[in-house]
Amino acid sequence: MNFSGSLENEARRLIRLALAEDLGDRGDLTTQALISPAQTASVNIVARQAGVLAGLRLAPLVFHEIDQAVRFEAHVADGDVLSRGQAVASLSGRLQSLLVGERTCLNFLAHLCGIATLTRKFVDAVTGTSAQIFDTRKTLPGWRELEKFAVRAGGGCNHRMGLFDMVLVKDNHLAAWRAESADRGVAAAVRAARERAPAGIAVEVEVDTLEQFADAIAGKPDLVLLDNMSPDELRRAVAWRNERAPAIGLEASGGITLENVAEIARTGVERISVGALTHSPAALDLAFDWAAAQESK
Repeated sequence: MNFSGSLENEARRLIRLALAEDLGDRGDLTTQALISPAQTASVNIVARQAGVLAGLRLAPLVFHEIDQAVRFEAHVADGDVLSRGQAVASLSGRLQSLLVGERTCLNFLAHLCGIATLTRKFVDAVTGTSAQIFDTRKTLPGWRELEKFAVRAGGGCNHRMGLFDMVLVKDNHLAAWRAESADRGVAAAVRAARERAPAGIAVEVEVDTLEQFADAIAGKPDLVLLDNMSPDELRRAVAWRNERAPAIGLEASGGITLENVAEIARTGVERISVGALTHSPAALDLAFDWAAAQESK
């Protein structure tokens, strides 16, 4: 997968913050006390459980912040499925450097692989339908680009990156807008958003009833987000859309789980957004498997 320059810059910024919080102004006191600067070692980064790889490019970035002489070799690529016990990469160099960067490297990989792994489970669950799995803005502050990269590594799709690249009219926007508007309809809010948004920006509106949905369709948004609707309501919304406005995309959101996502996908919606992909993935268990350290001659 492509790891863009922008993404690498964000990664480097986070890596520097992570190392600074780990090392403070004294460095790794344990390593300084016990490990000779002359010692070298090799290590494999190993998956302790099955999952999907994401963020491997961060491993050499971590160690290059510490010691640019550390050597890195990847054995697999982001998006690959990992089996338990599989080596994903090898590192070699000064043992002090490898020990200093070990936890920071694993923290990044475990979190991003966890996102990719959970995303792949959702993607696999909707195989055979027309639905795609999307993420949300429920991300860790500062981590959004990396977390959305991990979603892509897992086979998912990215929703808007932030508030700046799409209009999404939600219930709070509607409530505030109605307080100042003579026309309280959802369609009117959609039309107003379209008129005031920059050219070419997609407009989506959130609704939670079929009555609101019918109103929203009249405003001709690009997308309608169907929030916390039952499968039966989703099917009715899809049928209504297909008959009256087939160009409008439909997105289901709210209460989506691995247990119900397949049923939701079978209703005919094109998009299913899942906040859990980024706000509550379980970290994938990865570890360093060390070769014997040796005194350099």
